[in-house]
Amino acid sequence: IEGELWKVGLLVVAGVASGWINVLAGGGSMLVVPVMLFMGMPGPVANGTNRIGVIAQNIAAIGGFFRRGFSDFRLSATLAACGAFGAFFGAQVGVKLDGVWFDRTLAIIMICILVIMLTGLGQKPKQTDGKPKNLLLGHFLFVIAGFYGGFIQIGVGLIQLPILNRVMGLDLVRANMHKVFVAMVFSFVSLGVFASQVKIEWALGLALAAGYAIGG
Repeated sequence: IEGELWKVGLLVVAGVASGWINVLAGGGSMLVVPVMLFMGMPGPVANGTNRIGVIAQNIAAIGGFFRRGFSDFRLSATLAACGAFGAFFGAQVGVKLDGVWFDRTLAIIMICILVIMLTGLGQKPKQTDGKPKNLLLGHFLFVIAGFYGGFIQIGVGLIQLPILNRVMGLDLVRANMHKVFVAMVFSFVSLGVFASQVKIEWALGLALAAGYAIGG
């Protein structure tokens, strides 16, 4: 047990930093997943365990929005259903990605996310009247976003927000409100897929969740 304490401490710290990054910009999992790989976790185990922290952070965020009077569970639920459908199949792919292929995929994704975060490519907020539009296209795109989220999760918010704001015409507050709800739901789905096929590090995942909550 003592040999695991350093891992718990490291993941709490990484979770705090990741939660802080997620609140400010998104892409916090870019920090957490490499830390878990450094600790010796196989790619699919790190990929799956990270979802525990993501779920905890999103539950806290949903509560925060609800307390401030922001909720639209009907639209959140239909978008989440589409995201969950995509996430189920994305996780089926992600759980099989291991070794050098996981490392290469992670490196490519991290480079792409860094470029997006530094340049703001596709992320510029669009002024809207706040009324949802393009609902059919938006729901279809959430199947794709869910597939990516189920596959690897890292930076999925950078995909969700443009769909909600630029395609569906929601203001940023409501876009974030839907984003965290959808991410929570499809993270439960993908965690279930990973847990059925690899050994999730539940104790370390809970330490990570505590860090995410503090950082958020």
